[in-house]
Amino acid sequence: MAEPDGNGAPGARGDAAERDAESPASDTELGASGDPESKNVVCMVGAGISTSAGIPDFRSPGTGLYANLQSYHLPYPEAIFEISFFKQHPEPFFALARELYPGQFKPTVCHYFMRLLQEKGLLLRCYTQNIDTLERVAGLDPELLVEAHGTFFTSHCLRPSCRQPYDLQWMKERIFSSLVPKCEKCQSVVKPDIVFFGESLPSRFFTLLQSDFQKVDLLLIMGTSLQVQPFASLVSRVPTNTPRLLINKEKTGQSDTFMSLMGFGCGMDFDSDKAYRDVAWLGECDAGCLALAELLGWKKELEELVRREHAAIDAKTAIDAKTAQGGKGKARGGEGKAQGGEGKTPEDTGERRGGSRDPTP
Repeated sequence: MAEPDGNGAPGARGDAAERDAESPASDTELGASGDPESKNVVCMVGAGISTSAGIPDFRSPGTGLYANLQSYHLPYPEAIFEISFFKQHPEPFFALARELYPGQFKPTVCHYFMRLLQEKGLLLRCYTQNIDTLERVAGLDPELLVEAHGTFFTSHCLRPSCRQPYDLQWMKERIFSSLVPKCEKCQSVVKPDIVFFGESLPSRFFTLLQSDFQKVDLLLIMGTSLQVQPFASLVSRVPTNTPRLLINKEKTGQSDTFMSLMGFGCGMDFDSDKAYRDVAWLGECDAGCLALAELLGWKKELEELVRREHAAIDAKTAIDAKTAQGGKGKARGGEGKAQGGEGKTPEDTGERRGGSRDPTP
């Protein structure tokens, strides 16, 4: 998801190259990304690619998720995503889930840019920190997707001896009924398969990064603060000659001496005299993807894909709403008929009673 706001100005290698946000990025700024030799693109994405869909990021001052959790009476904001707190108090998380639940939002330009990379055979893998499932909605092949922090797409019972699986629709019905989802087999709490603080990342994450980050010839980083480990450390796993492009509201992932000593150094270098492969495009992620698509000659194709896919989502939403409304109408109609039938009963009874009376003289 998008990270803390920067100054909103698109930038390149160094402050001198920064310009007004309305100006398109130059070939120099995005030259590494336009490299026609790049055939194995790995995308690393965070909350910033979903904010234009209406989903808040985590850390932006004032608007981020962590800044707006007062109503849940948490000991500290991050507790809502801590597994130890969740096991004792699952209610705040499920209340928040009603606001952020997948299916209420449309994928953004960034999501569909990755879809284009996939269609053109250039996407090696997308590693996402997001749990909103918008990569799936946008049409990314699940085989090309690593949901590093898990997903709402599936859920499981928390009891180790049970682990009964549940699907997205099952979970949705319970969350929107304001219920804490309970396992149908053992009555333990059921949790979406998102990774809470205190839980391990999916094994798929560790398995695929071993090969993916040896093959990658362009690393595209979008909408992430690169503050959460071990996800953030992935940027340092690519070969030393691999270009790394950051599209974000502010520069991030730069070298940190302490984290480097701990083995988590990101090591991105946008501004020093030794900088040779890292490029930062600063601004809204959708604008950055459109600028990159224009350099690649894909802008019209991308815009048409977004228009077509959003129209399809709108049409499906309208049909679903009409079907749901029709179902409610039928239910009300059935109740009306039942009441109407009951209304006739006294008359019928009166007729029967009348028939039983003595005949009028």
